[in-house]
Amino acid sequence: MNDRVHPTEALLSLALPTGGWGYSAGQPLHFEPTCLATLALAAEREQHREPIDCAIAVLETQKYGRGLYRLDRGRPEAVWPTALVVACRAALALDVRDSSMRLLEVRGRTIIGDPEVQHMVDIDSQKVGWPWAEGTFAWVEPTAWSVLALRLSGHGNHPRVIEGVKLILNRAFESGGINYGNRQVLGALSEPIPGPTAIMLLALQGHDDEQVRSACRYLISAVAQSTDLEHLGWAKLALACYANDPEVAEVLPKIDRRIRDSYAVQTAEGRPVSVPRHALAALALTSDVFHPLRLKGANAQRVPATGEAVPPAKTEARPKPGFIEGIKIRFRNVMVRGLGALRQPPDFGSVHIARAESYDSDLVAVLKQQFEHYRPHVTVAGKRVVLKPNLVEFRKNQVINTDPRFVDAVIQLFKDEGAAEIIVAEGPGHWRNVEFLVEESGLGPVLRKHGVKFVDLNHDEPVKVPNLGRTTGLDYLYLTRTVASADVFVSLPKMKTHHWAGATLSLKNLFGTLPGICYGWPKNELHWRGIPNSIIDIALTQSPHLAIVDGIIGMEGDGPLAGKARHSGVIVMGIDLVAVDATCCRLMKLPPERIPTLLLGEQMKLGRLREAEIPQIGDPIEQWAQAYEWPPKIESQLVPEKKAVA
Repeated sequence: MNDRVHPTEALLSLALPTGGWGYSAGQPLHFEPTCLATLALAAEREQHREPIDCAIAVLETQKYGRGLYRLDRGRPEAVWPTALVVACRAALALDVRDSSMRLLEVRGRTIIGDPEVQHMVDIDSQKVGWPWAEGTFAWVEPTAWSVLALRLSGHGNHPRVIEGVKLILNRAFESGGINYGNRQVLGALSEPIPGPTAIMLLALQGHDDEQVRSACRYLISAVAQSTDLEHLGWAKLALACYANDPEVAEVLPKIDRRIRDSYAVQTAEGRPVSVPRHALAALALTSDVFHPLRLKGANAQRVPATGEAVPPAKTEARPKPGFIEGIKIRFRNVMVRGLGALRQPPDFGSVHIARAESYDSDLVAVLKQQFEHYRPHVTVAGKRVVLKPNLVEFRKNQVINTDPRFVDAVIQLFKDEGAAEIIVAEGPGHWRNVEFLVEESGLGPVLRKHGVKFVDLNHDEPVKVPNLGRTTGLDYLYLTRTVASADVFVSLPKMKTHHWAGATLSLKNLFGTLPGICYGWPKNELHWRGIPNSIIDIALTQSPHLAIVDGIIGMEGDGPLAGKARHSGVIVMGIDLVAVDATCCRLMKLPPERIPTLLLGEQMKLGRLREAEIPQIGDPIEQWAQAYEWPPKIESQLVPEKKAVA
């Protein structure tokens, strides 16, 4: 490892003056980095007693009611960090009685008697686990953390822990590994992910099921050539608990070497390393002699296979708003409705379609020609510009994400326009480890070429703002500081079909602007409240100033992940996002009037939907339109087609 930089030293330098850590330098307190960093320093507890004690003390300032932990400036429903704090305190032999009892009462929502949902997925949706946020569906990672925390605190035989183990095993792939919860959606296979697989293995210590052995084999294979610190760190921590397996024991020193080499390279190059990555590197490299998440003694015994079912606990009531606050809420609701009645689509509704035959074309020249029409409406010079590409997950040879060469050209466009600062930001719903996606997708070298910072919106600072749409029933939305403070916010989607939304374009791309730390992964509460409703609420609350669609190579069929590449050779630009997306649908020969998001967007006066109301100032739609294959089983998700009246 680089002698000049050690992960423990880095953690000490990044500690907040008041105690604890944020996800990155300069960010206020967050639970996850604080718990991981505290456990990492605990390898030399006496030497680092002061920062450890300060961290433990500051975590207690975020304790709510009878034991749940909620960030005081975050979303109150997001209680998933409670399991991390319980695990951290139990590993340090601190009192966790009230919080562990409260954690046992938290349960994820189940889906009972919904044949449509059962048809969509291949999991038992009636299994009981833990959610990211109260009142929502249970997912693997918060369930695995809760099982681990409760086993560390001596509750391994509790019926709730038994239920949680059953959920985890139900979600695991028979071939090995796990993701956040769905093995397949609408018949299309998803893929396991290293991070959740590692946390699954930590939760299932003492088990010797074939699914556990398969998960170990998957994890070994997944990190065999990896240089990603997060994947490597989690893999070492998990596999170290299964070192009695000769195959696992053989690979552990190799993972250590990869962690040392990767850490040295990243720090020597001056690339930013998040607090969790520093902590994971430190934890992994000391795990042979100090492993705070390894179960010991009676706690390490296999969780029983059967136990009495636990009835739902009574939800802890949150304080109701007082008289004055109630008046403020009613006044705010009246104001929002009034603003909605006065809302009008953007003044300039024209959409520009330009030919771009390939990613090797002079894309900057094409973009500059397009932007000439929008410069009077979008001032870039001297501004802070935030670009939001579509970066969902990485699969080799599939066109899932906004192409990095396209992002490269857009960055150059705004540099030439005189932007004071350019930031690329994304918060994927499918992967927490977005830094891995940035590198694997090819976006990392583009950012380093331009000296542009990337911000992981899933772990960015949450900003509570009034919901200006209210179609979801949510009074507030939690945006991110990076997006909320942008002078110019630009949506950069890939032109794709979508198996639930019909199409995923500049509006659907906004899902990635809400932080996962508030809504979980895959931000399922937004799906519960209706994909179109959530999209339109976000767009009305934080409207992008411009959309530029990568339609050079799109995706048809079972998008947004499992579809087929389709060459369209176009770039679409506009200010009115409903108009932009409607134009893209017409280029794909999908009926925009049947796409629920676009119809709702028109109804809410977000933008224009009808073709006659959208001037085309570039090439005509007819010149480049081609029929994209529709997603399978999409008919039930679309607005019914209007029948002609005789």
